[in-house]
Amino acid sequence: MTDLVVEQIGSALHVTFDRPAAHNALTFAMYEGLHEACERADAEDGIRVLVLRGAGGRAFVSGTDIAQFAGFDGAAGVAYEERITRVVRRLEDTTVPTLAAVDGYCIGGGLALAAACDLRIATAASRFGVPIARTLGNCLSIETTALLLAHLGPARTLDMLLRARLLDAAEVHAAGFVTQLVDDAGGLDVAVAETVGALAAHAPLSMWAAKAAVVRLRRAGLPGGDDIVERVYGSADFRAAVSAFSRKERPTWTGT
Repeated sequence: MTDLVVEQIGSALHVTFDRPAAHNALTFAMYEGLHEACERADAEDGIRVLVLRGAGGRAFVSGTDIAQFAGFDGAAGVAYEERITRVVRRLEDTTVPTLAAVDGYCIGGGLALAAACDLRIATAASRFGVPIARTLGNCLSIETTALLLAHLGPARTLDMLLRARLLDAAEVHAAGFVTQLVDDAGGLDVAVAETVGALAAHAPLSMWAAKAAVVRLRRAGLPGGDDIVERVYGSADFRAAVSAFSRKERPTWTGT
């Protein structure tokens, strides 16, 4: 798959989202390719770390490609969010440690993937958010919302979602979401290499136990939310916003 480059470098499997002209917006095929990469990371003995990053220096991932939403209704929205949850959970459940290397925009589905990783390193110019309240008028699943709450807390998560603003790297670093902040892409390469080296030298079962415990605690008692997703994706606002986006126009919200 040309839009997703998967290659082993030393003890790490690197997955690069490679659609720089589209700010690395993800197609459904790219989501599935990431799922397959997680399977490979767990299956091959020589792989000790999984690294995700974006090509082009402008974005990690800018979200899901808007073209994927053409013709959506409420049921399609539920199916879409279930698809994303399947990939996010597979990434969380990867046996080896996972690392998101962020340089640029980390938006929407990209933020969910970064949040599903165990560690995140970002450049100072990176930006994080889910600005759907001013763009598409869709919503997050309960799963993704819970993931963001676990990392950012309810106040910051609601501020990000309701005001549809992007958080800068300093904010998310202060919140603990980004574990290491670097100056630029060169510093990112160095930090990723150093982190991969450290993780590869540590006890695999100790790291797996820590990962598994954190994931189980986060998922415990997670409620259903398909009714929320179905209402929003089935709305006239969402259909109109998808159409407006393709025409590069701002949507007009009606609340229906």
